[in-house]
Amino acid sequence: MKIKVGFGFDVHQLKENHPFVVGGVDLEHHKGAYGHSDADVLLHAICDALLGAANLRDIGYHFKNTDPRWKGISSIILLQESVKLVKEKGFEIGNIDAMLCLEAPKINPHIPAMQQHIAAAIGIDIEDISIKATTNEQMGFIGREEGVVAYAVCLIQKV
Repeated sequence: MKIKVGFGFDVHQLKENHPFVVGGVDLEHHKGAYGHSDADVLLHAICDALLGAANLRDIGYHFKNTDPRWKGISSIILLQESVKLVKEKGFEIGNIDAMLCLEAPKINPHIPAMQQHIAAAIGIDIEDISIKATTNEQMGFIGREEGVVAYAVCLIQKV
């Protein structure tokens, strides 16, 4: 059995009075992530981890931010398309471990809903999706609530 690991990272600028979608969940906050799609930083990091593990380059290669097809699109769709590419190469997804870094809002109450959205999109059990969150202790662009960061790792295996 061939096992591979992937790593993903994403960052988005936060803007006042902008929607804030994380892990497929709409968060109530005075700022939201800005980007070409819905700017779901968590799902973008997961996409990059999955694509990287399968040696399929990165999310920007497959879903260019200059392509009008992806303008405002739900990142759940980008995740589903990424999973399809990984499966076409003969891999199945084992697990996802992700970390969000932002000052506010608090993520913990939303983690079960995020896990449900991601599990449904990927086709794996909720128990195989770990999501954690931390602050940046009010330091840097994250601490000033100018941006949000997500990291993700995944395990895939050849079927």
